[in-house]
Amino acid sequence: MIKIVFFGTPEFAVASLDRLIADGCDVAAVVTAPDKPAGRGHKMLQSDVKRYAVEHNIPVLQPERLKNEEFLAQLKAIGADLFVVIAFRMLPEAVWAMPRLGTFNLHASLLPHYRGAAPINRAVMAGDTKTGVTTFFLKHEIDTGDIIEQRETTIGPDECVGDLHDRLMEIGADMVSHTVKEIEKGTVKTTPQPDGEFSPAPKIFSEDCEIDWSRTNREVHNHVRGLSPYPLAWSNLIESTGRPIKLKIFKTKLSDKEVEPGKVITPDGKFIVGCGEGSVEILELLPAGKKRMDAASFLRGYKPERFQ
Repeated sequence: MIKIVFFGTPEFAVASLDRLIADGCDVAAVVTAPDKPAGRGHKMLQSDVKRYAVEHNIPVLQPERLKNEEFLAQLKAIGADLFVVIAFRMLPEAVWAMPRLGTFNLHASLLPHYRGAAPINRAVMAGDTKTGVTTFFLKHEIDTGDIIEQRETTIGPDECVGDLHDRLMEIGADMVSHTVKEIEKGTVKTTPQPDGEFSPAPKIFSEDCEIDWSRTNREVHNHVRGLSPYPLAWSNLIESTGRPIKLKIFKTKLSDKEVEPGKVITPDGKFIVGCGEGSVEILELLPAGKKRMDAASFLRGYKPERFQ
């Protein structure tokens, strides 16, 4: 049986780690992000992967720096045959070149499409109708290594990124299991990624989440579902009193009403906003300082006029 070290941090990685443990794999250690202070009390927050590892008595390494000599010595002393990396930071060659069978990564896109930190969000925001997961061996440039396996899935026209994330997480766990078995048997086959053919998926910042109401209703709808339930699309609403309020939006649907871009109308208690072409109906939202609510509840307490 080969010895594995698993690298990962968020929930997306836990499903694959759990599958390897269920398969009876020898996961000798987990490498994850250091604990971070969170909340008003600055309580130290553990990563999802660390919590799982502690519960299953798997040794945990949490280096601040991946080139730290002490960390590299600890890693080498484990004597792992294979490293598995999922939703972790970029590894230096001193790490990924260490195991005799190499290091492979699970990426939540059909590489070379959407290389980068936010492939699931970017695919939905772009209105793509399909995506998938890829396992590939690491090399110098990020997300460019030779492909081991890919599995495809469709994206529903109204599906939010949260639902797609969960589905890809399970598909990915199954594929990681299969990839490890193929590597262990020595039957793994790889395919180089095409040169020069890729689309970026950079990290998402707050300014990326702001809604541009001059875009078509389909583009606005895709933008909202590509950021729901996190980090959420937002826009500044002006009430009839002139008061501004920041709204984060969980859910919309397409509307065929022709309304001026950014202008709000509320026929029959519906919350409809004009776009560059067509309009969208806001279904669920989060006003600043409030809880998540449906549009009807919001309209009982606010009188929206337009979005900036």
